[in-house]
Order: sequence, then structure tokens, then C-alpha cells
Amino acid sequence: MVRRTKADAEATRSALLDAAEQLFQSRGVSRTSLQDIACAAGTTRGAIYWHFQDKADLFNAMMERATLPMERGFPDPDAPVTDLPDPLQALRSGMRHVLQLIATDERLRRVFEVVSLQVEYNDEMAAVRERHLRVCNHYMGLTQQMMNVAAQRAGLTLPVPVKSAALGLHFVMDGLKRNWLLDPAAFDLVNVGQHTLDTYLRGLGF
Repeated sequence: MVRRTKADAEATRSALLDAAEQLFQSRGVSRTSLQDIACAAGTTRGAIYWHFQDKADLFNAMMERATLPMERGFPDPDAPVTDLPDPLQALRSGMRHVLQLIATDERLRRVFEVVSLQVEYNDEMAAVRERHLRVCNHYMGLTQQMMNVAAQRAGLTLPVPVKSAALGLHFVMDGLKRNWLLDPAAFDLVNVGQHTLDTYLRGLGF
């Protein structure tokens, strides 16, 4: 019997995630079975259950692998926002970093396309929906804190509650991403996105 090494196991896990990305994008999540993924990865269905509990667990692992580089563009979640020298600039830089990666990182683009256009939040994917909401709420809270600190330092009274301002920015970013994924040739995501973000922030008085 051949003894599997840690490197072998990691290679199998990566192959499964690669196959899932490709199949979810081309077929949709609900029409892709775990057996389909195992066959595309050149392994067995049992190998999937060695690494993942179910399709939702595999999907979340696929997401986390793709989004980790994106998350590095934002402030350390454990550091207080008040420690940032310029929270507004940190927010702008973080958003531009996200747009830049979506436009240039093939894996991240593929995964966002799956999340935006190819996933159904049915019972099977309940854990995916929960993760999506948890991540959104985390970054919404971080955005709200950065806006609040930036407004306080500038002596600015926002025309809407800061929570509404952060929610509006989320809608702007989500709309940009979804429309660009439908037709990447329609506009320059990074430049148009940056101009749209700056216009939104100026509308708040920043």
C-alpha cells in the first residue's frame, strides 16, 4: 500500500478545488455533483469526503482560497480603526485593491462569477449563505467604522446615518462587480470603479 504524504493530500485538495471552480463556472453549482468534481480532478468521491464535509464545505474552501489575497488589502481586523493614520484613504485603497484583483486575478474573477451568477442558496448551500452573510457583515462593519472615524476627524456630519452610508457603498461596489462580470468589455472596472467610489464619497461630504 502506498503511503500518502502531506504533500500528496494537499495536491489532491488543490485539484478538487480547481475542478470545482471550473465546473461551477461552466455548469452552475446545483448542476455539478461531487462525483463530477472528483472525476474532473482525477480522483474518487471518497477523496472529497476526506477533505470536505459536503458540497457547501468545498464551496466555502474554494471561496476562502480565492479571496485571501483580496483580504490582505484591508486593515488588520484585530487592529483598532482609530490606529489608522487616514481611515478614508485606507477605505479607498482597500476598495481599489478589490477591484484590481477582480480585474486581473483569473481565479478570483472566476469565483466571484460563480458566487454572483451561478449559485442558488438552497438548503444544500445554507452554509455558503451563512458564510456570505458573515463576511459581508464583517466588511460592512469595518467600512462603517472607517467612515465614522474619518468623519469625526474631519468634523463632518454625514447627510445620512453612517450605517446607511456604509450600506450604500456596499451596493455601489456590488453593482460594479456584478455588471462588469456580465460583460468585462463594457467598462474598465478599476478606473470606473475608483471614479464611482470617489463620487459617492464626495456626495457624503468627504
